[in-house]
Amino acid sequence: MYLSAEKKQELFEKYGKSNKDTGTAESQVALFSYRISHLTEHLKKNRKDYSTQRALQLLVGKRRNFLDYLKAKDIERYRAIIKALNIRK
Repeated sequence: MYLSAEKKQELFEKYGKSNKDTGTAESQVALFSYRISHLTEHLKKNRKDYSTQRALQLLVGKRRNFLDYLKAKDIERYRAIIKALNIRK
């Protein structure tokens, strides 16, 4: 599997408060961004994989919702995660 438990722990440790911090918006956005980049690479090779395309669109929407929540609650955290992950606004 492309997303092992060790990789998840690494993402949570880097973007969350600790490696067990799986619930904060920053750690969720980081996890979604990793999955989005993986699915994007898959779709570059398999252009007609429509189920993966739909899953990618759903993930982008979920990430957008988390980012909107962060923007409304704490603009500094929003700006930090956008800069750290190189996400377009």
